[in-house]
Amino acid sequence: MTTKHADVVRALLECHGKTYAAELGMDLAKNTPSFLFRWLCAALLMSARIGSGNAMRAANALADAGWTTAGHMAASTWKDRVKVLNRHGYARYDESTARMLGETVSLMQKKYGGDLRKLREAAGRDPDGERRLLKEFKGIGDVGVDIFFREVQAAWDEIFPFADRKALAAAEKLGLPASAQGLAALVTKADLPRLVAALVRTELEKDHAAILDGTAQ
Repeated sequence: MTTKHADVVRALLECHGKTYAAELGMDLAKNTPSFLFRWLCAALLMSARIGSGNAMRAANALADAGWTTAGHMAASTWKDRVKVLNRHGYARYDESTARMLGETVSLMQKKYGGDLRKLREAAGRDPDGERRLLKEFKGIGDVGVDIFFREVQAAWDEIFPFADRKALAAAEKLGLPASAQGLAALVTKADLPRLVAALVRTELEKDHAAILDGTAQ
């Protein structure tokens, strides 16, 4: 790693190095059914055309409502979910998203007993297979899978190293390697999800110049 790369990586991790899952109070490396379920819900919310801040507030609100497992959310009604989403920044998409969450939970319960680790095994721990099965959930497309993969790689080794287009776009603008393998060479395995999240946050906040000159806050 060059000195310039090291400086940029250090600035990224100092400024934006908290994963989205960690911001939601989850340690995905533990690979628990609850955390995996909550992260899938967050990926669904974050993949909509809505600000990431609103999506994160909505994801937190789902947990605050007690819907931290597929079983818990399955016991909620569509009206319950609409009310929570509407109150936490998701007003434009509250009804459709509440419906998608309900359909996602129904499929997860029926096919995997509410445990995404069973989806992983059904896919033979193959990323392409996992992507295909994840896209069966209502509201999860390729963007949603990319969001899910960005941080679940902390637990699912077969996905490592992974970085989506948004992270790679930021990496290129910052003069870092524009490939998942290249980024993985700059940090420890445990820190790659943090680096990818930091790159995504930089791309969303458009503070590339501040990262490069060390003034980002």
